[in-house]
Amino acid sequence: MCKNFKRAITLLEQNNWDLVAAINGVIPQENGILQSDFGGETMPGPTFDPASPPAPAPAPSSSAFRPVMPSRQIVERQPRMLDFRVEYRDRNVDVVLEDSCTVGEIKQILENELQIPVPKMLLKGWKTGDVEDSTVLKSLHLPKNNSLYVLTPDLPPPSSSSHAGALQESLNQNFMLIITHREVQREYNLNFSGSSTVQEVKRNVYDLTSIPVRHQLWEGWPASATDDSMCLAESGLSYPCHRLTVGRRTSPVQTREQSEEQSTDVHMVSDSDGDDFEDASEFGVDDGEVFGMASSTMRKSPMMPENAENEGDALLQFTAEFSSRYGDCHPVFFIGSLEAAFQEAFYVKARDRKLLAIYLHHDESVLTNVFCSQMLCAESIVSYLSQNFITWAWDLTKDANRARFLTMCNRHFGSVIAQTIRTQKTDQFPLFLIIMGKRSSNEVLNVIQGNTTVDELMMRLMAAMEIFSAQQQEDIKDEDEREARENVKREQDEAYRLSLEADRAKREAHEREMAEQFRLEQIRKEQEEEREAIRLSLEQALPPEPEEENAEPVSKLRIRTPSGEFLERRFLASNKLQIVFDFVASKGFPWDEFKLLSTFPRRDVTQLDPNKSLLEVNLFPQETLFLQAKE
Repeated sequence: MCKNFKRAITLLEQNNWDLVAAINGVIPQENGILQSDFGGETMPGPTFDPASPPAPAPAPSSSAFRPVMPSRQIVERQPRMLDFRVEYRDRNVDVVLEDSCTVGEIKQILENELQIPVPKMLLKGWKTGDVEDSTVLKSLHLPKNNSLYVLTPDLPPPSSSSHAGALQESLNQNFMLIITHREVQREYNLNFSGSSTVQEVKRNVYDLTSIPVRHQLWEGWPASATDDSMCLAESGLSYPCHRLTVGRRTSPVQTREQSEEQSTDVHMVSDSDGDDFEDASEFGVDDGEVFGMASSTMRKSPMMPENAENEGDALLQFTAEFSSRYGDCHPVFFIGSLEAAFQEAFYVKARDRKLLAIYLHHDESVLTNVFCSQMLCAESIVSYLSQNFITWAWDLTKDANRARFLTMCNRHFGSVIAQTIRTQKTDQFPLFLIIMGKRSSNEVLNVIQGNTTVDELMMRLMAAMEIFSAQQQEDIKDEDEREARENVKREQDEAYRLSLEADRAKREAHEREMAEQFRLEQIRKEQEEEREAIRLSLEQALPPEPEEENAEPVSKLRIRTPSGEFLERRFLASNKLQIVFDFVASKGFPWDEFKLLSTFPRRDVTQLDPNKSLLEVNLFPQETLFLQAKE
């Protein structure tokens, strides 16, 4: 028996009065502790030594329990394994440890599983109250299976759902990016959805600025936008607008090459023998003025970027540079592709068509500055072009832009015109092409070179306009006749359509009427069949008519129908009034549609209690009644 009674009671209470669990908590099962209830096979178990003194401390070595060692066999104590199920919020973690481990080792395992720092973790659920991290599990006398839970009062509650909701809302929003192109000092206002990536923004900017993504140098991206695959909603951009700046990243080698190229260009100009400027006196300009303009041209920005991806943006730069060089009084250049200029000039109604004037610029021609400043910017030329022409421009100074225009020219005007422009010398530029649209192709009416005067330019424009006007009148006449024929055909088609709709409406109305009649006829037949079935059932349910000479009193009723006919029948005086109603209904006069009236005194018999006998309602020994339809 156990002398330390209080300790035994304490162990039983800690294990919910489970004797096997209490014994296992003191002595490991490998030493022969009984694991099941006490029925069945006998297994080696603990014995209590009366001579053993009571243990003052809860250490296993001083316990009042001592295992019985099998005879002639020395059993070494094996480590005991403990199972822990630890709950944290909506997660469960299973931990299996030896009882020689400490509480701190459990926390270290949970730190790896739950990603919670050990100092922020409170491990609760111990039956002995709170324990220290250095406490050895064996000293707690724990059962094999244990349940614990983790508290983190110093950590904020999870907000994944609200964060996910905010992120989803940001993905559906549109961000306005105000992007400044540093080199040309131009702003682009671009709309992107929150689901767009940083890489998509950079590719769109490449389409606008011709700066490859790898050469783009950005300012203004948030510090969190470290990955080009990140979507804008996660990048930390300001909503709804965010400003960015982009420029071209220039390497030291490129900077040195550009410097050497500029020096070479200046040297070439200074070494020129001036033969290219001999014709400048024809325009009333002295040599010094021409040389001054030529040298200033070399220092100016190009009219159009090389290898421009977007023709509209290239023409925007062309217009801005043209205005800065020659003033604001100049033709209105069409902003868009050459195909779009064709659409604007030719593919409209005949009355709205115009000629297309294509201005081909070349900065290296000595005639360019004189032609632009004194002829193309003359008020009379500007006014005439604005009223009668769509003016489109292109810069052929760069080889890439020249090759690109020749490709467009070959596609739209044919190889002859493309070869003509290809063979033009630099000093023959600028060129002015006058294009007229025809049904099957586009015709080049005139090619005007730069060595001309204002009067000659005006005369050639007017001559082209006369040819165009004659062709336009024929096109207007043909278009009016075609529209008249189409109007007649349209009116005939409309009349025919209305006729078909009227016929279809009549046919549908007739079909609906026939269908309605058929439906009503079916309803009527069903009602008649139902009435006939009710009448037959009532007729069969009527009791037999009694004889005049009968032991029981007999009542003779004579009933007049609305048509003037009489229904006569004998009833027993003891029959209920309902039998009279059934008789009348069996003859085709249901009592819910007809009233049965007596003559004297005048009364509505159908209002009487149908369960009363004929004798009780004074319809004895004979009575004359008449039927009247209810309202």
